[in-house]
Amino acid sequence: MESNVILSPEEARILACLVEKELTTPDSYPLTLNSLLAACNQKSSRFPVVNYDSATVEAAIAVLKHHGFLRAISGAEHRVPKYRHDMPFILRLNPAQTAVLTVLMLRGPQTVGEIRGRTDRMHEFDSLEEVADTLRDLKDHLGRALVVELERLPGTKEPRFAHLLSGPPDESLIAAAAAPARSIVRQDSEESATLRQELEETRLEVLSLAEKLETVRTTLGVLQQEFASFRKQFE
Repeated sequence: MESNVILSPEEARILACLVEKELTTPDSYPLTLNSLLAACNQKSSRFPVVNYDSATVEAAIAVLKHHGFLRAISGAEHRVPKYRHDMPFILRLNPAQTAVLTVLMLRGPQTVGEIRGRTDRMHEFDSLEEVADTLRDLKDHLGRALVVELERLPGTKEPRFAHLLSGPPDESLIAAAAAPARSIVRQDSEESATLRQELEETRLEVLSLAEKLETVRTTLGVLQQEFASFRKQFE
């Protein structure tokens, strides 16, 4: 069993998928090869999105088994082999650390707020400070850095954190992971500007209608007075 091994991106994805499924869908855990393949290739809650084939997953499984991160379960009660992980045992992680590391392995670099929001089904953090404390512990965990705080990118307000189980993070992935957040900020700003313009146009329309209504009221008052004078001629 090796805790200092550097995992390939495929091995990290497979290991994180096993942890995620154990914590979020325990009834379907351990996973068959097909279930594990589907978990790796799922489009939601993944960055980057991948398209592994069975051979890729099987090769990564063999490496993870060799290093003690994964075990195959077989027997009369199992029609096909199933796989389970031992990540917390190998890396000596508590539940909070396991959840944080898993999210970073599945979704790429994340802010403290994103980590808290995306670990809610795996571990409930009471505050952002608790997430920050967990990240601080993972920066120097039993003599090994398991996460790193990344430099803040232009256009972003908060730093992001990345896992180090696969070595230093890919710089192109760091920028790509932050791009959706910057895009959302720009989109929100554009939508806010559009909304303000629409509200101003609506306000002007209301004022115009109010002026027209006042004109109608004045005209109606004059007509009522003229009609009253007309009736008096016949009384």
